[in-house]
Amino acid sequence: MDSEDEQLLRGRVYGRDHEDPGPRPGQRYVELVGGPLDGLLLDITGRTPDDMGAGVALATELGRFGAGGRAIYAPRPGDRRRFDWAGDAP
Repeated sequence: MDSEDEQLLRGRVYGRDHEDPGPRPGQRYVELVGGPLDGLLLDITGRTPDDMGAGVALATELGRFGAGGRAIYAPRPGDRRRFDWAGDAP
């Protein structure tokens, strides 16, 4: 991925349609930091801290395992507004 691709992803919400990519009012988001989904926002509306405690595995074709792979993100200690990349999984 080049810097132009990275700029296109910033501020977009993971899993949202490319024609309506931005955040919506009234929703809660965390920023994904590092890894293949760096800069994307993840909608956590309705999820409790316990739901998100261990992190998330998000489907992506951009990671080490390509199609069918997942990028693992975990809450940043002391900053629940950011999830840091922890690696890729098949």
